[in-house]
Amino acid sequence: MTRVFISIGSNIDRQKNIRGAVRELTTHYGSLSLSPVYECKAYGFDGENFYNLVVGFDTDESVEQIKKFLLQIEAQFGRTRTQNRFSARTLDLDLLLHGNTIRHDDKVNLPHPDIERYAFVLGPLADIAPHLQHPETKLAYSQMWENLHEGKQQMWKTDFDPQT
Repeated sequence: MTRVFISIGSNIDRQKNIRGAVRELTTHYGSLSLSPVYECKAYGFDGENFYNLVVGFDTDESVEQIKKFLLQIEAQFGRTRTQNRFSARTLDLDLLLHGNTIRHDDKVNLPHPDIERYAFVLGPLADIAPHLQHPETKLAYSQMWENLHEGKQQMWKTDFDPQT
């Protein structure tokens, strides 16, 4: 079994879409480790605030199988892919880690570069896997979190429970 981490974000009908994604992931993969849900301002565009969290689970599925399933969930909840990376979305599911896989090609980017870029990805990951080490930097996620300069990426914990 391989430990996998997925980031989940939404700024359109946030509660419904995040609950739905968590439900689909739980149905398919079983028990999930969930970070707290954070709220943060839209990054790179003007829009409604996002809810973000990270989930972890164990699976025997390949990277390709997981990515295909994540795309199916996004489509199920109305996600349409546009050319603009920074835009409102019903649901955004990104494969952050697949064990210690290091792979950067035209189809897969692991570990996901957003781990090192964005507080709304690294913070929740550090919450549920603080001592796990990044496969490339070899730094623990808690240490990376301490070193991250949040700057314009303000976020705060919510009391939203995506499993209710």
